[in-house]
Amino acid sequence: MTLARPFQIIPAIDLRGGRVVRLRQGDFAQETAYDIDPPSAARAFAASGARIVHVVDLDGARTGTPIHAAQVADIVAAVGPGVAIEVAGGLRDERAVTTILGAGAARAVVGTAALRDPSFAGQLIRTHGSERIVAAIDTRDGHAVGYGWTTDHDALDTAAAIDRLWAEGMRTFEVTAIDRDGQLAGPDLDLYGRLIDLRRGSIVASGGIASVDDLRAVRDIGCVGAIVGRALYEGRFSLREALHAVTDAR
Repeated sequence: MTLARPFQIIPAIDLRGGRVVRLRQGDFAQETAYDIDPPSAARAFAASGARIVHVVDLDGARTGTPIHAAQVADIVAAVGPGVAIEVAGGLRDERAVTTILGAGAARAVVGTAALRDPSFAGQLIRTHGSERIVAAIDTRDGHAVGYGWTTDHDALDTAAAIDRLWAEGMRTFEVTAIDRDGQLAGPDLDLYGRLIDLRRGSIVASGGIASVDDLRAVRDIGCVGAIVGRALYEGRFSLREALHAVTDAR
């Protein structure tokens, strides 16, 4: 599926133990579980106008191998062909990426393995195309962090990480400000502004979105989209309201 380029609001479904959950700052000890099954959550987002849904296999991110491929297939079936599903978490080798794409995902989001070895990302892009492979740039204190955020092992300067992946053909970077994730504290506009100024592909904001004003702010600074989780689940705004807000005249 070819994904459109207008500003995208991308609702997130984080999976742990088969449930829809949210973590605060990536901390597995700070989990909130929601009483909705993953396919139903995806179907509701699709009905509200989502054209892409972000699914995170938290168990996969922690263990280093995808755990929820079967649930990904169920989510893809639930939303139908009009909605793209992208999947992150544990995609650290070609087999894992092929499994997720084979389950029906429109694109795979790679983080740890791509940061460790940018040529891995380059090979994926040559095999699957740049529209189907996206980089997760999860940043803390100016450094890109892998391994499910559990360690800063081999952490690389965020701008340098993007530059290296750009050189391998990566064109879309989903950037999470870890200290804002799940906090509803507002997006890190300074971070996104600096990364957009690099002119190295498209930046999708993630972390801290709490209002439609936050969505407008990341859109106006130059991000191509925003991933939203907790604010939707806790009713800070509806997806329909958000979509309407970002399509208003600027």
